[in-house]
Amino acid sequence: MKGLIVRWLILTIAILSAAYFIKGISVSSFAAAFFAAAVLGILNALFRPLLILLTLPINILTLGLFTFVINAALLKITAALIPGFDLHGFWPAVLGALVISIVNWLLHVLIADSGK
Repeated sequence: MKGLIVRWLILTIAILSAAYFIKGISVSSFAAAFFAAAVLGILNALFRPLLILLTLPINILTLGLFTFVINAALLKITAALIPGFDLHGFWPAVLGALVISIVNWLLHVLIADSGK
């Protein structure tokens, strides 16, 4: 349970950092980022594997770069569902997905699986 909460907070920090670095992403409060992280985590767990499987041929042709488009689409869906979390356009969504992925990876490297 502790690991789930730590991962949720890591994703929240990643969303806040994307809003800080990218002009087209805005987060009104920590609570909006917190709930956006929850919705994005649920969407990633439920729909991302299916979308990657369905778009496998184009993903192979683009050498995996189409995954950023999938991540951007899930981020746009999250922004549509959460008030206070706004994305203004496709490219900010792609860049936001890239920043969220990098920050998420860096924080997961720094924090062990046990959440320490």
